[in-house]
Order: sequence, then structure tokens, then C-alpha cells
Amino acid sequence: MRRGTVLAALAATAAVLTGCTAPGGPARSAPSPASSSAGPAATDRSPAGLATSTAPSPPPPGTLLVTDFGADTVTFVDPARRAGSAVLGSVRVGTAPYGIAAGPDGTAWVATAEGVAVVDTAARTRTALIPYRTRTGPVTTGEYRGGGMGLALSPDGSRLYAGVNVPGRNGVLEVVDTARRSVVATVPVGRRPFDVDVSRDGRQVYVTGHDSFDVTVVDPARRSTRRIEVAPYGTEGGLGSWLKPHHTAVRPSDGALLLPFEGERLAVVDPDTGRVRVERMTADTHQHGVTVAADGTLYVVGTGPVDPAEDTGPSLTIRRPSGAERVIPLDGPHEDVALSADGRTAYVSGGFTRDGHWDGLSVVGTRTGTVTRLAAGHRPLGIAVLPGHPGATAPPSPASAPPSPAGPRPSR
Repeated sequence: MRRGTVLAALAATAAVLTGCTAPGGPARSAPSPASSSAGPAATDRSPAGLATSTAPSPPPPGTLLVTDFGADTVTFVDPARRAGSAVLGSVRVGTAPYGIAAGPDGTAWVATAEGVAVVDTAARTRTALIPYRTRTGPVTTGEYRGGGMGLALSPDGSRLYAGVNVPGRNGVLEVVDTARRSVVATVPVGRRPFDVDVSRDGRQVYVTGHDSFDVTVVDPARRSTRRIEVAPYGTEGGLGSWLKPHHTAVRPSDGALLLPFEGERLAVVDPDTGRVRVERMTADTHQHGVTVAADGTLYVVGTGPVDPAEDTGPSLTIRRPSGAERVIPLDGPHEDVALSADGRTAYVSGGFTRDGHWDGLSVVGTRTGTVTRLAAGHRPLGIAVLPGHPGATAPPSPASAPPSPAGPRPSR
């Protein structure tokens, strides 16, 4: 489809395209210090719109936590509260929060432009802000800001891996000791590390380099790396190309890496041999966020057309292990996706890294295909489903559909 039209136009449009193209963005002063041992409690909004500090009860199981890329907060969202506001409150974490990882103990880790924020989700407060070792320049906002992007926890929860963007240069993987709340190692990786994933045994970390057309395979024990180029359309156009990798999922059955491109091609990467095989996809739209269920079903977010004359609009692709796909249209651009614990519902963030974002989530019934929009956050980008806390009450499932064997994303 766009092999001819997009590649031919890249050189002429690279200077003016935004989004997945050449870097830029306004600078602003950091709103908080580079490191902190404590942070503000959640802020709830009264009917009159006045901010009031509270001592909130733990969020119910299945609560969503989204990063507000257009602000300095994360927002708690109860998707069961359809009739009224689904927003439970927000916590300040640091400038332009991007990726998020939630541990089974209720701790959430958030990549911001200033450092990795640590959030106690039961108390709804930031407990630490871990500064990066890597110098990323002035604290800025927008798509090309320096600082943390993709995040992933090791299976045992002892390490957090943060992909750090260094504007104008290759990125860095920073390794955080989660008990000590400090960076203990840095490893060079590709350019603009959109996503970070971990193998199921924890022996390998995979960093998706958006602007370097690659996945860096990191051995965290030896701190060694191997680069695998993943460019099913080639690398023509360089930084101006739209045809780059964005997010990666680790297939549970064999550990293969799954990277969707343009709703046309799925790159299946063997991380041990570096072999890349390409399978056909059907959504025909620019694609970003992915997650994979325990049964191997892949969920892929379509952000919208690169060329409106040829491409299809935003969507969620549900791809079974057999390769069969169901494409569910969405209203407006979206960025990332997470699954409910029972796999019956997919939550898709409306933030989007480019212009056209909206302040909310789409709630998709994975069996029924029904879509409900919830207002939440400010340019919500990363999204995580929180585990339950002692004493919390589970909400009813927001999607009326029969049970599914699908489970939550195993490695993000």
C-alpha cells in the first residue's frame, strides 16, 4: 500500500512532519526537584471543582492507572463507574510521564522526564523520584523530550528497566534496584527507546529503538548487548520515516518478539538468533501500542492513517495465535493498550504521542467488540491494570461477555 507513496515522499516531508519523524519540542522548567523521598497525596475533585487532599481508601481491583503525558500526574480510573465520573484521583509524579509498570505489591513505577517516580497505589502517593544517571538535557515536554520512555519489571520484581531517551543521541537502559530505589547500572541501546520488555525467565531485556529501527537484546547479568535490525520496509528516510518499530510484545509460547507495522506486517523476531520473519496483518493503519494475553492473543492499537487517501482510521486489532484477526474501529487516535485480569476487556489510552490526542480511554469488549469511551486524565498515554489490595472490593466486569482464557500482559 504505502511502500511507494510514503517512501517516495519521505525526503520531501521529513522537515515538516511531526510525531514519528524529526525531533523538536519546547523546553520548560522542572516543576519539582531531581530527586525526592516523598510526594503529594492523591487529589480528588469536589463537585464545585475544588481540589481537596484526602486520605483515600485503596483502589478496587481492576483500577487503571494512566500516565498523563500532557501534565505531571498519573490518574486512577475505575472503569466500573460508567454512570458517573470514573476518575478516582490523581498523583503528581513529575514532568511528562510516559511508560508505567505496576508490581504485584501495589507499587507503580512511572517514567517521567525527571526520573522514575515510585507510587504507592494503596495510599495514592508518590514515595520517591529516582533520578537518572544519564544526562538528558533540560527538562522538557512533548514527544521528543529527554528522560524515561519504556519501562519493565523483572519477573521477581527486584529490578526495574527504564529506557531513557537522550535527545539527538542513542538511548540508554537504566537498571534500577527496586529495594534500594536507585540506579545500579546503565547499558547503551538504540535511539528513542519507546518500549522495554523482559523475557519470561528474566535473563534478557528487549529495548525497542524507534529511531534506530532495532531491538537491543540486553543480558542484564553481563550487561552485554546485541542489536537486531527490525525494518520490514527498510530504513529509507531515516529519522523522517514513519515505518519504524514502536512497541513490542513477548509471545508466551516461545519468547518470540512481536512488532506490528502499519496494520500490514507483523515482524516476528527470534531474540536468540536475530532471525526476522514477516506475517501479514489487515488493519491498514499506523500502529503503536501492543499487549499479548497468556493464550498468545495479540492486541494492537491503530493510531490512524499516515495517508488518509489510502489508509484506514484508528482501531484495535485482536489477532489470534492462528493469525486470524478482528479489527475493531475506534473513534480518534489512541496510543497504548492493557487487558483486564480476565481478558474480557481491553483498555486503550487516547493520549497519542502526536497531535490529535484526546483526554480519555476506550473500553473495548474483547468478545463483543463493544466500545465505550471514558473521560480520564490529560493526554493519557501509558496504562496499567492494578492488582487488588487487602480490603478492596472487586468491581463487576465492565464488559458483558463470556469468560476468556486471555490474561494480563506478562512482560511490560
